Amino acid sequence: MEAKKKLLTYAGLKALEEELENLKVVKRKEVAAKIKEAREQGDLSENAEYDAAKDEQRDIEARIEELEAILKNAEVVVEDEVDFDKINVGCTVKAYDITFDEEIEFKLVGSTEANSLEGKISNESPVGHALIGKTIGDVVEVETQAGVMQYKVLDITRTV
Repeated sequence: MEAKKKLLTYAGLKALEEELENLKVVKRKEVAAKIKEAREQGDLSENAEYDAAKDEQRDIEARIEELEAILKNAEVVVEDEVDFDKINVGCTVKAYDITFDEEIEFKLVGSTEANSLEGKISNESPVGHALIGKTIGDVVEVETQAGVMQYKVLDITRTV
């Protein structure tokens, strides 16, 4: 079965590549040194430092594997080619939240990059999915855990 393509912005791709490089070049060496140091302390059966270092090594290797799988199946959205007349991955969207009477702004990104604390929502989230393809002036209704929300699209811009 073929893995699902993961949409990424160029910035998201670069961030994942940098994290992978850091894990492979820096973190692997650091944890190897910790393991070597813990081994030199003798008996491994009751060596907490050794166990912790081995756990860290396992976590690093798992993250490397995860990042490699994401990057292997990544489809980069070329933001210069995005049509900013319609909402798509790579756009920054300003919308009016009719339900809560407030303006909101977020960047629409692939699910791998989503981070609500940074104002990045996934194209696969209920709000992101509902907004894909919409234009300025459109009103969308989105079924969320908090109930049905309404948003009016105010502006669509390119994210630098």
